[in-house]
Amino acid sequence: MPPSLRSLAFVTFVLHAFPVLAAPNPQVLEDMIVAVANDRAAEVRTLLSRGVDPNTVDANGDPLLYIAARAGSAASVDVLLAANANVNAKTRFGDSPLMGAALEGQLDIVRKLRARGAEINPAGWTPLIYAATGGHDAVVVFLLDQGARVNAESPNGTTALMMAVREGRASTFDLLLQRGAEVQHRNENGVSALDWAKRANETAMADKLRRAGARD
Repeated sequence: MPPSLRSLAFVTFVLHAFPVLAAPNPQVLEDMIVAVANDRAAEVRTLLSRGVDPNTVDANGDPLLYIAARAGSAASVDVLLAANANVNAKTRFGDSPLMGAALEGQLDIVRKLRARGAEINPAGWTPLIYAATGGHDAVVVFLLDQGARVNAESPNGTTALMMAVREGRASTFDLLLQRGAEVQHRNENGVSALDWAKRANETAMADKLRRAGARD
């Protein structure tokens, strides 16, 4: 067989053996986003088999895994992870699936993502800061036990302890103090956790901060 015909035969074999999936149309992508958000895992699996990329993002730039994690769609998270969705994919704001799950207190999903290698101490805002913001103590404990830095700072210098104070999360505040949170730290504006406690009339928190060494 002439070389040119052998090449044509090989290309024909590859196309038949490994068909190229057409890019999903916008409606299919919308169906996938809705299925993920509502944890219709069987539908998610079917749409993946039809060619939807597990790393697809919605119109806001949110990856499917982030949508599932923040919505508490645990079964869909399993399906997407099995399809090799990027566990550290970021939204356009830099939030990961682990951060979304931490913010909403989705402990089971936090565990799943961490088991697949989700980054626990990214630069900037962290899952721990988000968990503290939401007052999700079980997630805070898990993240700290996994090695989350208790005094990690956001880009503007905010820490988990400061967010717990700001949001009035008393039990989370106590937990972070017990785990060694720095009480003297100030953000880029020179504001401390004690300053926020005083502004919010969080007298109990302010007293605890002073006893832990914070100065007015």
